[in-house]
Amino acid sequence: MIEIELGKHRDCDGITRRDVLRIGALSVLGLTMPDLFRAAYAEKVLTGKTNIKDISCILLWMGGGPSHIDTFDPKPDAPQDIRGPFGAVATNVSGIQIGEHLPKLAKHADKFSIVRSVTSPDGTHETATSYLLTGYPFSRAIEYPGYGAVVAREKGYQNAMPPFVSFGGLQFNHGGGGYMGDQYNPFIINGDPNNPGFTVNDITPPNGIDQTRMERRQLLRTALDDWQRNTETAAPAALTMDEFYQRAYALVTSPAAKKAFNLHEEPDKLRDAYGRNYFGQSCLLARRLVEAGVRFVQVNFGGWDTHQNNFEWLKNNMLPPLDAGYSALLEDLHNRGMLDTTLVLWMGEFGRTPRINSAAGRDHWPNAISVCMGGGGIKTGIVVGKTNERGEAPVDRPVRVEDVAATIYTAFGIDYTKSYMSPQGRPIKINYDGTPIQELL
Repeated sequence: MIEIELGKHRDCDGITRRDVLRIGALSVLGLTMPDLFRAAYAEKVLTGKTNIKDISCILLWMGGGPSHIDTFDPKPDAPQDIRGPFGAVATNVSGIQIGEHLPKLAKHADKFSIVRSVTSPDGTHETATSYLLTGYPFSRAIEYPGYGAVVAREKGYQNAMPPFVSFGGLQFNHGGGGYMGDQYNPFIINGDPNNPGFTVNDITPPNGIDQTRMERRQLLRTALDDWQRNTETAAPAALTMDEFYQRAYALVTSPAAKKAFNLHEEPDKLRDAYGRNYFGQSCLLARRLVEAGVRFVQVNFGGWDTHQNNFEWLKNNMLPPLDAGYSALLEDLHNRGMLDTTLVLWMGEFGRTPRINSAAGRDHWPNAISVCMGGGGIKTGIVVGKTNERGEAPVDRPVRVEDVAATIYTAFGIDYTKSYMSPQGRPIKINYDGTPIQELL
């Protein structure tokens, strides 16, 4: 690679024209500028933080808002216009029932707990998504960081793997780094892991660039940089750019990364158990990523906005892959001895109306939301809270979204009362005013 020196002017962000030219060459490695910045800026594990637990998290995000009544808060004794055609099934935990179309999950109810009394005032997709993914009520004045971004900042890199990974990107562009900066946004996986030709572009060199050529280019670049350091004073920002490059190169060439993303290493029987579909194979890949060192994985599974034809759609398209993928993930983590160190979350932005509408659908209903948590030290096999006989609102132990957020951070050993500095120099708490759900801890 030939570098052309265009002078030492440094822009307000501390990056020279020379840096920009160098980054341009990263397309050879299959990396884009945003990917590089996100990878390089993520902080290393903070020293002296003995309270931070060595756990990871897999968030199963149900975009659109899943019906609580048709999943984890069934009402088999409610009137027909509330319960609909679905019944309930007993689980392997005495006294706990879930929706009848989740029979596989029913056999693993001892591996997670259900919070049936989460409640929110927000019934709009975008703003409710922001609320549930950050623990802060939506504000147009400031973008709050998501759970994965906070975990990335607190825990940093491990085994050259990005700390925060999201399947399909940020939902409504919320749940990322927020005011902390794009450097804490997730590494985004696009494409369908169930596709036989699935690859992750950012760790796959382009055609014609093999490992040997990449290593030769890296050696040449290192030699040129060493020469430059000996002939000029390296500014801190320039050193940061070198760290950008090294992080990116480490990801592209990391055997751990290549291995983690290679689903073909898994036996067919296990892949079948997860389900040969987008959600199932994403859950399996999430397990592999956590195994390789990723701290927080968000699996986005949309399609739950069932204003019409709710029951046929759920029965044929949503509940079977959810049942297979979620249950296989819990069983797989348990069998590998990973469940104690992997927090598995299931939630969406709100529940859905108890009363069925004229189009055989259910509309938005934030008054009652079910959230499932298991692993990572969370107490399992219990139900927290209760909604009334129609599933309209909590009648016992109401839980706020802020409390869910505080519980997630506490599971990680992160002080949920701590503050970060905004770009304007103002301290902002990572949690609005929630308290952990003590029944789960």
